[in-house]
Amino acid sequence: MRETRPGKLLAISDLHVHYEENRKIADGLRPGSDEDWLIVAGDVGEIVSEVERTLRTLRDRFAKVVWAPGNHELWTAPEDPVRLRGEERYRHLVEICRGLGVATPEDPYPVWEGEGGPVAVAPLFLLYDYSFRPDGTYTKEAALEQAERAGVICTDEFMLHPDPYPSREAWCRARVRWTEARLAELPAELPTVLVNHFPLVREPTRVLWHPEFALWCGTTATADWHLRFRARSVVYGHLHIPRTIRVDGVPHQEVSLGYPREWRRRTGRPGQLVQILPAAAPAAATGTGLRA
Repeated sequence: MRETRPGKLLAISDLHVHYEENRKIADGLRPGSDEDWLIVAGDVGEIVSEVERTLRTLRDRFAKVVWAPGNHELWTAPEDPVRLRGEERYRHLVEICRGLGVATPEDPYPVWEGEGGPVAVAPLFLLYDYSFRPDGTYTKEAALEQAERAGVICTDEFMLHPDPYPSREAWCRARVRWTEARLAELPAELPTVLVNHFPLVREPTRVLWHPEFALWCGTTATADWHLRFRARSVVYGHLHIPRTIRVDGVPHQEVSLGYPREWRRRTGRPGQLVQILPAAAPAAATGTGLRA
């Protein structure tokens, strides 16, 4: 029986439940209070049925589940009987979430009224536009050529289709415009928690082992969103480097589980939920202070 206490806004991403070890971890996620909310910042899995099963399980346990899609949910994987591509695939996942009662980027932003609130929890779907380029490259083509020479090519190039948009960056631009307008409509006095699978700023990608991979990690168009839209926190995943950094004083929290080969190298029990609100006291080892 769970302890009766105030709820927390918690987060995790990159569950990748296609791996049996990760699926067991996801099945073991539990709230500490009946009032806990859970943010799931993308890459639940690659097969629609796996995504639906996992989100259904979490929805049954947490008071509220908020989902933002990752790139893996948008893959049209060969083994997935759901053959939808691009926008149609995304809309299909949104409708599944709505049927489950899970909040998506297409829905009104839920407002967290617990400790640290009120705060609009805003799940975003923005993709990337190849603007996080390696130093010394100034076009998408040059950047991709350098990445190919380094042996770094994201699987998205083969399985994440932008239909009906002509390219992934065109889809990204459309999503940025639409999302920016929605965020601008929020009351000026209401802070936010911005949730996106990809980091909203370039800084987190500076520690990538292969810096060329940053091409598939976000867009420079969102570099000031944490300030413009009054973020108490920015929650993201994708990099599989769980940590917190501060940009302009705002915590940017990477909350991924990652692949088994990655989390096995870390200390501590894998799959720990990250507390977003109420804000925990800053720890000395949670990343580098940036733009301070």
